[in-house]
Amino acid sequence: MPPLETLLAFVVATSLFAFMPGPAMAYVAAQTLARGRRAGWMATFGVSLGGMSHVLAAAAGLSALFAHVPELYAALKIAGALYLIWLGISIVRSRVEGIDAPAIAPRSARRAFVDSMVVEILNPKTAIFFIAFLPQFVDPSASLPVWAQFLVLGFVVNLFFGLGDVAAVLGASYIMSRLGADGAVQRWSRWIGGSLLVGLGLKLASDR
Repeated sequence: MPPLETLLAFVVATSLFAFMPGPAMAYVAAQTLARGRRAGWMATFGVSLGGMSHVLAAAAGLSALFAHVPELYAALKIAGALYLIWLGISIVRSRVEGIDAPAIAPRSARRAFVDSMVVEILNPKTAIFFIAFLPQFVDPSASLPVWAQFLVLGFVVNLFFGLGDVAAVLGASYIMSRLGADGAVQRWSRWIGGSLLVGLGLKLASDR
């Protein structure tokens, strides 16, 4: 593995990225507001698993395709953006149609897990991040193979990002607990959560 000072720099840089408010934190917070804290935990788990898929792809060298095939990057980005927008609209519509939130909590949590994993897998920016960030801390001369270093470092990065998402879920849950659990609050939280997802989708689609 890289020298100790390099690993320390890796931990510091990873911590800064992980706990800096960004789209992933906004996403799990939106899922928490719209579907409840359990759904927020499942969304965090889904995002983490989706992130690990990019780590595996980076270790195998597949993520480099996005840097060399712009059309593939653009297609995946648009697919992910459309999926986010569809999720947001679905959540807002469920509120309008009067679906009882407590009654669908288990299903919402499972749905949040699947949706989150798909969203993260369809996010090419995650792939680009890993292939740009991880090589800075990989030592080709180390006894551990490069692909194994990618896996270890990528797992650590994913773990730190997961902790950042946990903080976002706790924050959103605290806000919900302070506001109360009456029908009006649940309806507004669904609208706000759904709108956040639509906004994230539009931002992803418009980013270059």
